[in-house]
Amino acid sequence: MLTGCFTALITPFKNDAVDEEGLSQLVDFQIENGIDGILAVGTTGESPVLHWEEHNLVTEKIAAATKDRCLCIAGTGSNNTAEALEGSRHAVAAGANAILLVDPYYNGPSSMEIRREYLAPIAAAFPDTQIIPYVIPGRTGAQLLPEDIALLSEKYANVRTVKEATGNLENMRRTRQCCGPDFTILSGDDGLTFEMMSDPDIAADGVISVATNIAPKAVAEMVAYYRAGDKDAARQMNAALAPLFDLVTVKTMEATPHGEVACRARNPLAFKTLMSILGMPSGGCRQPLGRMSRKGLSVVLDAARQIQADHPDIFQPAADFFNVDISARLADPANWDGLCYDGYA
Repeated sequence: MLTGCFTALITPFKNDAVDEEGLSQLVDFQIENGIDGILAVGTTGESPVLHWEEHNLVTEKIAAATKDRCLCIAGTGSNNTAEALEGSRHAVAAGANAILLVDPYYNGPSSMEIRREYLAPIAAAFPDTQIIPYVIPGRTGAQLLPEDIALLSEKYANVRTVKEATGNLENMRRTRQCCGPDFTILSGDDGLTFEMMSDPDIAADGVISVATNIAPKAVAEMVAYYRAGDKDAARQMNAALAPLFDLVTVKTMEATPHGEVACRARNPLAFKTLMSILGMPSGGCRQPLGRMSRKGLSVVLDAARQIQADHPDIFQPAADFFNVDISARLADPANWDGLCYDGYA
């Protein structure tokens, strides 16, 4: 069973190429701060915009760096089963302990088709590797349903975990009901992790987290506190981390010459922006993701400053590992020059 706190690792870029040195630093930072495993090339790692050669490179690097240190999960999902099979074959050969398969996006298969034509062939091809369905309909436009998760788990011994990012607590409760007490539910939504773990009808076992890219120790401690039975400590840590969790999607209203419009800066844009501000390896996002709006950048800065003022211990591991002064970096505009658009038009 995969339980605990896992990091959906951001892929750093330098001059638009994968920053291999930065990637190595980020892996070491995560492991030194108590992470149970690292997800290579999930959607947080910008898998949709990596060439498969780059995708495989990142998987190889992380699998090698985590060997005998923590678990490695490889994101190999696709909307093409043949492509997902090939990516999974490479990841297994590279030494990944588990495979994460996001629901096929855009072409919109039914839940039955996702089970029969996508997950089942991969689970059958790699019986000694854990297969983790990743259910996030807000990104994919498709959804593997709890009933089909249960059917997979009953047929394939290597399907014992799901990454749940529907945002729908009733769906999560149905997953627990269908799959039973020994099935692992991992949160795919940082802001819901505590609620998912504390709800007895969900009983989540941990999280595959985005916020751990910046605060691995604090998120890992929150999960560990809860698993050890210290719910009050877990609740307090959850509250302290809330401003960081809220950055997964930054929503602002922007003025245009034609009226006001809603703007959403989606993961990993805000986290890469904050990592750059703090002096961590990240680089920008690849197109079509771009930069924050000026209002969005202000949301990121306000959240980071709030955490630094109220709970400086959360950022201290990053300060120590990357040898940076967090307060100084959050005060100097030079550190976010070029990280936002000048205006909407």
